[in-house]
Amino acid sequence: MTEYILAIDQGTTGTTALLIGHDLCIHGRQTIEFPQHFPKPGWVEHDPEEIWASTRKAILYLIEETGISTGQIQAIGITNQRETTLLWERNGGQPIGNAIVWQCRRTAEICQSLKNQGLAETYRRRTGLVLDPYFSGTKLTWMLENLHGAETRAKSGRLAFGTIDSFLVWRLTGGKSHVTDVSNASRTLMMDLQKLDWDDALLKPLKVPRTLLPEIVPSSQVYGKTSSLDFLPDGIPISGMAGDQQSALFGQACYSPGQSKCTYGTGAFILENIGDTPILSKHGLLTTVAWQLDDKTSYALEGSAFIAGAAVQWLRDGMGLIESSGGIEELARQVSGSDGVVFIPALTGLGAPHWRSEARGQISGLTRGTTAAHLARATLEGIALQIHDLVMAMTDDRGIPGSILKVDGGAAENNLLMQMQADLINRPVSRPETIETTALGAAMLAGLAIGFWADTEELAKGWNEEKCFVPQAGDDWRETLLKQWREAIGRI
Repeated sequence: MTEYILAIDQGTTGTTALLIGHDLCIHGRQTIEFPQHFPKPGWVEHDPEEIWASTRKAILYLIEETGISTGQIQAIGITNQRETTLLWERNGGQPIGNAIVWQCRRTAEICQSLKNQGLAETYRRRTGLVLDPYFSGTKLTWMLENLHGAETRAKSGRLAFGTIDSFLVWRLTGGKSHVTDVSNASRTLMMDLQKLDWDDALLKPLKVPRTLLPEIVPSSQVYGKTSSLDFLPDGIPISGMAGDQQSALFGQACYSPGQSKCTYGTGAFILENIGDTPILSKHGLLTTVAWQLDDKTSYALEGSAFIAGAAVQWLRDGMGLIESSGGIEELARQVSGSDGVVFIPALTGLGAPHWRSEARGQISGLTRGTTAAHLARATLEGIALQIHDLVMAMTDDRGIPGSILKVDGGAAENNLLMQMQADLINRPVSRPETIETTALGAAMLAGLAIGFWADTEELAKGWNEEKCFVPQAGDDWRETLLKQWREAIGRI
């Protein structure tokens, strides 16, 4: 009987359930979408019950599609949208309100208040993060202050806090396990990076009682077993968890310091394994826990470009230059270069290493000879140049250059973009056979905990490259493009 790991990839717009075999291949996949809710400008929420319903339905459809027996599922791994925050009743498990999504900006005033108290450096030093509404801690503060009766119930121990990983494990185990893994805990502003534990000095300014918080656990461990579900039998171990970007790093087999991956989606996220000692960035990058296996913790530097694939969507939907996102490569290949056109895709500001929230997109270098093809090529260059800046910041923070950059996500299928990326960072870019590296990482972590795979060496051997993009452009091309980019950034 063929055995599988069930991976649950709980994302911002949908939940995907996948079956991963010993061969590290995907043997079935089902995605169920659910809505986002926008009660006010800048506010983003999810209904936790809609998340749970999408998880249940994705698993049911997966089992029906593949025709497997649930007895073939050996373990469950979970990866999730990070930072999204919710509270639920310990007695019965009912959420007390909608979840506040990682994209939500409602806690900007709370963050500013903490900065005004001179706490920015304390949080950066202890958590590796910046005081920003992105992270879970200030979302939790807002919920305690604004949801009816939340503060009183929290202090009396009647409520439970969690990011989505915690909520799913609670539900899957019938309320028996209240845990979060270190990678998700490291995104809350409440965990000390060195101690890997909740820190009272961080909790007090946020007004968060410890009674709310889950136990912080390794990323690969049996946290509990399925119980009292109508779509899975009792007794399946839940044994792997990691936030989506850390899970993708693990799924890309980046197990040694200097190895890195970039996920190209709506935005682009690059993480580099920095080993067992956290490094605080000099360039505004985030320091985060990558994963913990047994008693060994790996850390990562993280940088994000807020706009990547979204710039291509803008060309498609806003400008009407292409009919589909995939059409940008064909259009951009109609010219050999952007002919001096520079597109800074700061449509929602610039992230690290620039950190300019007020910045807006800019197109410069236009002439009478500029065509749609030049703009398409400049758009791809703009995406790749943002990643170049992040790679260089990581190199400077670590003091040594990284190795090959592994890539995944929808835009990683664009061969022209990947070649540009290799040429700009002047190092090979490697695309794997399995693009679903986020779910793969969760399955790997779950499988390691139960002996489905022996160790990371076995997993690394199972990682296969589909295509490697080797730097081809000369130094003159690179330096010219970088000079134009820096000048354009300076004008924003």
